[in-house]
Amino acid sequence: MTIIFLVDIFPSISETFILNQVTGMIDLGHEVFIFSASRSDEPNFHDDVRKYDLLKRTYFHNDIPSSKWKRFLWALFMVFSYGHRNPRAILNALNFFKYGKEALSLTYLYKVMLFLGVNKADVLYGHFGHNGNFAALMKELGIAGKVVTMFHGYDIRRGIKNKDLYKPLFKYADAILSISDYNYQHLVEFGAPVERIYNHPVGIHVGRYVSLPLKTPEQGEVIRILSVGRLVEEKGFGYAIDVIHQLVYERGLTHIEYCIIGDGPLREELQAKVKSLKLTDKVFFLGYQPQDGVEQSLACAHLFLLSSVAEALPVVLMEAQASGLPVVATRVGSVHQLVMDGVSGFIVAPEDVHGMCDKLEYLIRHPFQWKAMGQEGRRSIQEHYDVKALNLKLDKIFKEIILK
Repeated sequence: MTIIFLVDIFPSISETFILNQVTGMIDLGHEVFIFSASRSDEPNFHDDVRKYDLLKRTYFHNDIPSSKWKRFLWALFMVFSYGHRNPRAILNALNFFKYGKEALSLTYLYKVMLFLGVNKADVLYGHFGHNGNFAALMKELGIAGKVVTMFHGYDIRRGIKNKDLYKPLFKYADAILSISDYNYQHLVEFGAPVERIYNHPVGIHVGRYVSLPLKTPEQGEVIRILSVGRLVEEKGFGYAIDVIHQLVYERGLTHIEYCIIGDGPLREELQAKVKSLKLTDKVFFLGYQPQDGVEQSLACAHLFLLSSVAEALPVVLMEAQASGLPVVATRVGSVHQLVMDGVSGFIVAPEDVHGMCDKLEYLIRHPFQWKAMGQEGRRSIQEHYDVKALNLKLDKIFKEIILK
């Protein structure tokens, strides 16, 4: 098969779930291309981007020449070179009566010609709902290929605010992938055709995460608590910092340190809060880390905290449990599908600082339970969220809809 992945930005260090699917489809023998809306400005990216030489497979469909003459000359060249492959799509892309300035500016023609440049695609696979809308537009213009879209988290939250947002996609979609029960319920509410929704979560390479038996710490030994995520409101890091403050100053647990991997617009605000609460020797911001850096930090941590106020199916919880860490997580999205409450960790209400504090204190004071909880968490993730098995299932879904 020829599969075109439609994404927002590539390569993205925080979206390993997309990278895992890209490399998985290549490993299964498929021809893969990546159509990205924008280029990454991150200085580091995953080693698999180099290993699979993925930048040579990547096209940036918003890189349209700004000069009208350059755009016109480019369009002539592309139509001359590839126009014979799909004249109908070219004519549709130039239909300014229907598409207005997007057609007059040759924007739609540019995007169509990129698809024709890779000849014929079997699957147009969008990650996030808006990229599914883009795939649906390309199909409307005449680009061949089955339209498949995987919904994640923030696209579902956008849909909650505007239930008509994904109507173009639902009209043309051949398959809609829901990563969690939470997503499935909302997709049905949005009007997605139920018969085309497939339950298909994202996953991780479980074998990449070292699960060392957690040793019972010596008296007074520093206990390391870790979180991973963008520094944005949805991740609830302000509540996490309040939890650490309470553990240190109200519960007397001074032998802890809390590290946050990730960056984002709230970094200065959160750092100021840490300073005002006199936690600068307890809370550390590690910034963005490449995947191997995240894996190493997980291997060195004792406990994992997810303080989010909004999620769908957080990959970081898969990674933490694959690393054998007991977790404390908030009851958002489909976290309950990942964490067995009281078995591999604890689930508390979002924004419940006292509840998070209680569960972390319990784990800190009962380190003899860490090993069993960590083993149960890793076993569950290995059984349900190993990306190799999930990629085989995805391959089966693609073949099924192509046969239809």
